[in-house]
Amino acid sequence: MPIVYICIGVALLLLLMVVFKLNAFISLVVVGLLVGIMEGMSPVEAMTSITTGLGGTLGNLALVIVFGGMIGKLMADSGGAQRISVTLIRAFGKKRVQLAAVLTAFIVGIALFFETGVVVLIPLVFTIAAEAGVPILYIGMPVIAALITMHGFVPPHPGPTAVAGIYQANLGKTLLYGIIIGIPAVIISGPLYTKLFKKEDLEVEIPKGLFTPKHFKEEEMPGFGISMFTALIPVILIAFQAIVEIVAPKSGLLPAAQFLGNPGVALLISVIVAIFTFGLNRGRKMPELMNSLTASISSIAVILLIIGGGGAFKQVLIDSHVDKYVAHLMEGSSISPLVLAWLIAAILRVVLGSATVAGMTAAGIAAPLVAATHVSPELMVLATGAGSMTFSHVNDAGFWIYKEFFNLSIGKTIKTWSVMVTIASLVGLAGVLIINLFIN
Repeated sequence: MPIVYICIGVALLLLLMVVFKLNAFISLVVVGLLVGIMEGMSPVEAMTSITTGLGGTLGNLALVIVFGGMIGKLMADSGGAQRISVTLIRAFGKKRVQLAAVLTAFIVGIALFFETGVVVLIPLVFTIAAEAGVPILYIGMPVIAALITMHGFVPPHPGPTAVAGIYQANLGKTLLYGIIIGIPAVIISGPLYTKLFKKEDLEVEIPKGLFTPKHFKEEEMPGFGISMFTALIPVILIAFQAIVEIVAPKSGLLPAAQFLGNPGVALLISVIVAIFTFGLNRGRKMPELMNSLTASISSIAVILLIIGGGGAFKQVLIDSHVDKYVAHLMEGSSISPLVLAWLIAAILRVVLGSATVAGMTAAGIAAPLVAATHVSPELMVLATGAGSMTFSHVNDAGFWIYKEFFNLSIGKTIKTWSVMVTIASLVGLAGVLIINLFIN
């Protein structure tokens, strides 16, 4: 019955939002409350889960999204985003501009968490699309595919790192295998998948305040080097933390690296630098810069609420112990451990929404199989990570981040985002099974 109640909740959510046009945040809270009660929670317990999920999600993401929005606004208003996009288009040519964007996102995605990567790269997506004269999702979908694939497969992202600890996998091997598997996953789910859409299907209306479609003259734009450096400060700082943790975990540098590599701190430093490089150094006055920052915050307030609502819904499902119900159903299976780990994570992902929770729970169930079958623990990490990416929908904060930043309907979000991450998940599983043939 728990699965039935979740299906009822998802159907009700779609009814409220698509048919009755009810605000997404209100719909998510109402449905979360009803599903919690149907799952056996008291109304007070369900409401407590909602407030916990709302606070937990926004607590993790608020700084990242707010500071990322500020950087994006400063980058766009100064011409920095246009400078980067123009340089990339010139280097790769308009015919290969999608490749340039994907390559950038793939590199950035190794170090940046998905949410951080989205807010850092979204202004570039809008600007590159405008400069190259192509639909926004033609650039946006491959960029998002690269970010979410790296987030699901590669340490130091929290999901793969935590799962690697459960399986006692080598982080270096996991990183190497993850990149090898991630390349075809990104290509197939991103650039190749976009080719199945008509040009008009990839057009979207940019949310107001997130992007300024002003065309700057050559002399008005900052240089490419300083623009790229400012945009990549969060990547550099987070990568620095990852390198120190892997290479010198007992070094005296570790506390400083962990502080500077915190996504909120890294983005705050980037904002402070951007105020100078994209503002004061370009002759703009402080009041004008603060107005830009205020405009960026107002433009993402609704996005924050909706993402928080998605987190609230997810928390209700976790607190009602649906994951234990699913785990019980899968016990005693004779399926290949790699396929089983992927399958458990995939089911939990669809049911719970949280990729991290799905991956951790699946790893806890499948961990004994590593010793029993002598399967590669690194491949188990990647199989679990691939499963935890499967068919993200309305109970996942990532679904709402993608939907709101690209200003899409729920139907179009499912058609693009949900299918895209499922393709990456399946390609990831195929890659794991292929590598397993060669190392066993």
